[in-house]
Amino acid sequence: MATPSLASQLPLAHSDARPQLAHKPGRATLVLFFGLLLAGIAYTAWSLKQDVTASGTVITTVTPFLLLGLALLIALGFEFVNGFHDTANAVATVIYTHSLPAPVAVVWSGLCNFLGVLLSSGAVAFGIIALLPVELILQVGSSAGFAMVFALLLAAIIWNLGTWWLGLPASSSHTLIGSIIGVGVANALMHGRDGTSGVDWAQASKVGYALLFSPLIGFACAALLLLALRALVKRKALYQAPQGRTPPPWWIRGILILTCTGVSFAHGSNDGQKGMGLIMLILVGTLPMAYALNKTMPSEQALQFSAVAEVTRQVLVRSDPGPAPADPRQALTAFIAEPKASPQLVPALAALTGMIGDQVKGYGSLQRVPAEAMANVRNDMYLTSEAIRLIEKKQLVAFDADTRSHVQLFKTQLDDATRYIPLWVKVAVAIALGLGTMVGWRRIVVTVGEKIGKTHLSYAQGASAEVVAMCTIGAADMFGLPVSTTHVLSSGVAGTMVANGSGIQKRTLINLLMAWVLTLPAAMLLAGSLYWLLSQIF
Repeated sequence: MATPSLASQLPLAHSDARPQLAHKPGRATLVLFFGLLLAGIAYTAWSLKQDVTASGTVITTVTPFLLLGLALLIALGFEFVNGFHDTANAVATVIYTHSLPAPVAVVWSGLCNFLGVLLSSGAVAFGIIALLPVELILQVGSSAGFAMVFALLLAAIIWNLGTWWLGLPASSSHTLIGSIIGVGVANALMHGRDGTSGVDWAQASKVGYALLFSPLIGFACAALLLLALRALVKRKALYQAPQGRTPPPWWIRGILILTCTGVSFAHGSNDGQKGMGLIMLILVGTLPMAYALNKTMPSEQALQFSAVAEVTRQVLVRSDPGPAPADPRQALTAFIAEPKASPQLVPALAALTGMIGDQVKGYGSLQRVPAEAMANVRNDMYLTSEAIRLIEKKQLVAFDADTRSHVQLFKTQLDDATRYIPLWVKVAVAIALGLGTMVGWRRIVVTVGEKIGKTHLSYAQGASAEVVAMCTIGAADMFGLPVSTTHVLSSGVAGTMVANGSGIQKRTLINLLMAWVLTLPAAMLLAGSLYWLLSQIF
């Protein structure tokens, strides 16, 4: 007997207003679904072949490609699960206010998720990567690197599927962050270090605050918006459950469809980047000769890069003329693992900056960097960029204004060379996320639409919750912060229920709070355990 979901545990008030959710996909829908799936697989394979050929890589073994295929399958699987796990947050309000039929809403949400991924900036993707242990990022092509990627993705997928089965709107962002922290702690403990040293806690705190405050913002702002709407718009029907399956007035219907579009687009732009960042790590680890550096950078920009590196080296030497350590890479690696000022810090940064400039100048452009040197050049750039970021963030060195401006300009050039996302990666993630919205969405939709409040969702409640979710997620994307679409929207619905005097179902609220509280430790434990197990296997 199938396990009952949370959505099936309580009867729905105003059952005559309940939307039709049991729609079987037609033949045209199935053809479109599998056609897009096959087209995405074909385009991904063709793009990989083109990139590998262009890099001049000589294929001597299929092992890296088998690992790459498996890693890509798991990463895209995470985005697929993310799609059907989170799409309910965008479509629940338009479905339960009868603004759009369920099949139309789901397909439209999938399209908007697709476009959101394609037009995303990439800031969130590299914000996620910054949480990972530095030594694993620098050795992402090693067995430990693959164990890291597989562990955190598998842990996120397992937890997302479990909460989906129970009909709980848990956060995919929360889950992935917990998985990353779990891997970092496990890696530190396995190497005999304090578990707290395996994570960039400053960056984790920044992300944690975004995840913590975004649902509170969603609750409060949605409640205030509904109260403002009640004060300004005196149409009683807007604040009551729909009569039967009558759609709302045209203007409120337009707002609901617009906000559904905005939430779906913002979800694709924000959540899609998490998979993109991990896929880029996988590509750098398996095919560094093709993906370690941004080879689309023009040759003249590479020459400018060398000049900026030399000027930066000179101003750093003037700032601190002390002797450079014998191995500046090791000095900066130790600094990133445990950021604190030392007499060798600035001389090491100056020495590695000069080495990077000489390397790029000697090769003439990033395209001419030989395959055997590609990973090392990228690691040098990553070390330098991260060292500059931590120095500025923690204000460990008192640079003057001129030195600071040169250092920041050089960091921008470093990030341009290493932090890029090929178009085919965006397309593959967009297809996975978009197609995921069309599968398994009913469980979470019913919970959001029926089980948060004690009454049926009204038109004004749906509009208020969606407007706040759209604005909150869009703002988070602009600032490169991963927030939870699930938490923002579900808390927004709860806020409107309180503001409308409808009341909240305590049993559902307790379950949602438990999922919110347990997600982080459960994901940490699951990912840490998987990392240890996979490290032994690899």
